[in-house]
Amino acid sequence: MFDKNRIMESKTNKADFNTDKKVQELLLDAAEELFCEHGFEGTSIRDIAALAGCNIASVNYYFGGKDNLYIEVWRRHLFPMRDARIAGIEKVMSQNQGMVKLEDLLRTFADTFIGSMMDPNKASRLSKLMAREYIDRHLPAGIFVDEVIKPTMDAMRDALIKTCPRLDESKVLMVIFSLIGQLVHVVHIRTIFEQGGDVSGLPVFDLSDVTDHIVRFSAAGIRAYTGD
Repeated sequence: MFDKNRIMESKTNKADFNTDKKVQELLLDAAEELFCEHGFEGTSIRDIAALAGCNIASVNYYFGGKDNLYIEVWRRHLFPMRDARIAGIEKVMSQNQGMVKLEDLLRTFADTFIGSMMDPNKASRLSKLMAREYIDRHLPAGIFVDEVIKPTMDAMRDALIKTCPRLDESKVLMVIFSLIGQLVHVVHIRTIFEQGGDVSGLPVFDLSDVTDHIVRFSAAGIRAYTGD
């Protein structure tokens, strides 16, 4: 026998959840836009609520204040990037019973690293947030390291050790730093090329060719360490 009251309660809870999510997304969208344009100090809770079309109390209700809302705006960018990179590492390491070619691991990491940063709209907003944060710091100390960098590097470190058992563990972090440095540089250079004016004197920037070079270059460097 169906319990009509329970069904109605379930539907109400689902509707409330959807409404809550919608309000949170509106607040995050508005906060991100204003933080990018005016910075943390130049943005008030009243400004955020007005742009989102919500009441002022909703900021405290859903996020506990402007400080936490600012952190969540960052997490909305950083967590998907982190999760995509770790998922890519786990996926490639699960193939062929863990017998993974070094180039496959490096290429997967490169593709997920660059891919998560190549959405022009997201990349532009993240760049603006970074510029504002660099000038006027408001993120808690260690949030990048603890929530993004360390989990990603731990996953890549374990994968490299399994893929290259002869690689001296004292060299692993430097290998990862070198790989990430090359990939970050590629993203920045591509942005400069796309935003520049006359680039007729510059070589054609093909992302797949550059990624392939980084993979081959890094693999050769790692094998030089291992003597393979």
